[in-house]
Amino acid sequence: MSGGRLGLVAQVFKQLALEEASRAFRVRRGAGARSGDERARREAERARSIRRAFEQLGPFYIKVGQMLSTRPDIVPDYVIAELEKLHDSASVLPFSALEPVLRAELGATWPRKLGDIDTEKPLGAASLAQVYRITRADGRPAVVKIQRPGVRDTVIQDMAFLRKAARRTGRLTPRFTEVIDIEAMLDVLFESMRPELDFVNEARNMRRAARLIAPFDHLAVPEVLLATPRVLVQSLAPGRSIRYAKRDAFDPRERLAIGRDLLTFIFRGFFTDRFFHADLHPGNVFVAPGEKATLIDWGMVGRTDRRTGMLLVLVLLALAQSDGHGLARAWMEMGRATSWAKPDAFASDMALLVPQVAGASLEELSFGVTLTRVLTCSTRRGIKTSPAVAVLGKAFANVEGSVRFLAPELSLVEVFKDEMRNVMFSLAAEVVSEEQVARTALEMMLDIGSMAERMHSLLRGRPLTLGTGN
Repeated sequence: MSGGRLGLVAQVFKQLALEEASRAFRVRRGAGARSGDERARREAERARSIRRAFEQLGPFYIKVGQMLSTRPDIVPDYVIAELEKLHDSASVLPFSALEPVLRAELGATWPRKLGDIDTEKPLGAASLAQVYRITRADGRPAVVKIQRPGVRDTVIQDMAFLRKAARRTGRLTPRFTEVIDIEAMLDVLFESMRPELDFVNEARNMRRAARLIAPFDHLAVPEVLLATPRVLVQSLAPGRSIRYAKRDAFDPRERLAIGRDLLTFIFRGFFTDRFFHADLHPGNVFVAPGEKATLIDWGMVGRTDRRTGMLLVLVLLALAQSDGHGLARAWMEMGRATSWAKPDAFASDMALLVPQVAGASLEELSFGVTLTRVLTCSTRRGIKTSPAVAVLGKAFANVEGSVRFLAPELSLVEVFKDEMRNVMFSLAAEVVSEEQVARTALEMMLDIGSMAERMHSLLRGRPLTLGTGN
């Protein structure tokens, strides 16, 4: 990391520490009564300071903050509420600061390549880029997404710095690291965020998503019109953010169908496609009556391997059947028990939690939040969870939040039950495919000694696992 960037990071965290020290000093002096209201005020101040620090440090830290907003096992509730605001935190750069990027990527004749561009006010401003409306030469409306100058180098530096910090934290806090693998969690974030730094990769994600979304009657992905590493031109999404959708303007069957398709699409992304939009918050879902819901901003995507996807199916099946102990077993299979784990206590926690979730609508309960409650319990009981769960939890929470604005009466678990047949057919087709049969046979031939153990596990009712690849 360059000296200037490292100095800024140090300055921001120093200011954060000074503000916390000031609050502690006021408490010692007895400033204000030590009442619940006073404690709530200090917590609100602390949360705002943390959120502002992430904003000051820029795009990568904002993404880290967004991910931490789905980790109540690490972050207190009052901080999570503030970190959730990081989706709408980007300041707006003047177009003059972005024009050199267009010139560098498209050449001096960039205006002819784009068409008429409205530079007065961007349609959107995110931590990595700004989006402007354009009118193509053929009269079609479109948008151009322009990466902020220098943001790629800054993010790469921050990734390297945080990786080193995670390694040092791991050495200093071995018990914490045994159950929370910070370095692995960051790796998941790095992998999902890298396409956002190169719009050619994002365009590739969009084309793949367009193929996967084709069977859905009420969903669409914008058409890619032009892509370079720092400039992306795509068709204009009709309507506005689902956050501002007026339910009364939609036919009830239409809005329920959109919500159901959104949930089903994310399920298929987790379990069968193993490729999903990892940041489907309300600002990335555009809707209008009579139009398909358009899913935008495909820079941050998630991927799951087959074993994780299958175990997550078991988690949701256990929820659908109100089986807390079954959920606990599947969840522990996604990770591992530490040396100080209490699996029986975790199973009891799940037996109490699951009946509160099964069948509840999005209006009554947030499943994404429930998933993070499971994560909190597993961490407290010494169960180390797969780092991929952080991205999955974020994706769940985001899509739920989006659907809740349009169709809050839908139940995520009920939609999952309806989709279960397709999921199981897809998984079964993989198991009997020629490639999988050949792989399984080779694994058995090369690992003869484990066959008896596998058969023994199967007879005892434990899950049979023949491979963990994609």
